[in-house]
Amino acid sequence: MSPETPLSGRQPKAVRSALAVLEEVVAAGPGVTAKEISAALKLPPATTYRLLNLLVGEEYLVRLPDLRGFALGRRAGRLAMPVTVRPPAAARAIVEHLRQRVRWGVHLASYRTGRLTLVDPDPDHPPSDGALLARYPHVSALGKLLLAEQADWRAVVRELRSFTERTIVDADRLDAELAEVARSGMARQCGELLERKGCLAVAIRDVVTGELVAGLAVSGPAERVAEPNAELVALVRDHAGQLAPLLA
Repeated sequence: MSPETPLSGRQPKAVRSALAVLEEVVAAGPGVTAKEISAALKLPPATTYRLLNLLVGEEYLVRLPDLRGFALGRRAGRLAMPVTVRPPAAARAIVEHLRQRVRWGVHLASYRTGRLTLVDPDPDHPPSDGALLARYPHVSALGKLLLAEQADWRAVVRELRSFTERTIVDADRLDAELAEVARSGMARQCGELLERKGCLAVAIRDVVTGELVAGLAVSGPAERVAEPNAELVALVRDHAGQLAPLLA
C-alpha cells in the first residue's frame, strides 16, 4: 500500500495493520512513539501516522499530554473480556447486611472496565443475565448510572432495543432521564426489561477522585420500585456510602 492510498475498513491489509499497531502499543506500553511503532512493524511512516490518527479519532488510542507518544484509549478496553474481580470481604459483608434488611434482591456492579459487570449478584434473587445488561444498559437502573456518566451515551448504546411497552426507546426521553440520574446519583427502571420487575440503583464513587466505580441496586416488583419510597432510597444510599471507601 502506497502512502497515497486512502485507508478503508474494507481493506484487509489496512485492518490487519491497525490491529498490529494496537498490539504494538500494548507490547511497548504507554509512551511508545510513532517512529518506534513504524520501525517495529516495518510500516512506512506515512501509513503509521494515518493509522495512529484513525485509532486516536476512534478513541482506541490517545496521545499523551506531551504529544510525543501514545497509549491505549477508552474503547480499547472494550476489546478484552471483562475480568470479574470479587469485592473484598468487608464490602461483601455490607451488601449482605442490606440483603438482610430488604425483602428483595440486592446486587453490586462494577464499572471499572467501562462496562457494567455484576460482581456480587444476589444468589437468592438472581438478576437478569449480566451480558444482556451490559449490552443494553438503557433497560436497567445499574446501566443508567453508567450511561449518565458518559459525555455521549450514544457511543455506548448500539441500539435502544425495546423489551416491554415501558422500555425507553426515545432518545430525547432517555436524555432527560439520564440528566436526572446524573443530578441525583440514583436511577430506576420500572418494568422496562421484565414487565413485573423493577430496580433502584445508587451510584458509588471513588472517595478521592469522584469517579463512578460501582453501583448498588435493589430489585423487586416494578410497582413498588416506582413508588417514592424515601426510606428504601435512604437505606440503599447509606450502604452505598459505606461501600465507597472499600471499592476505591
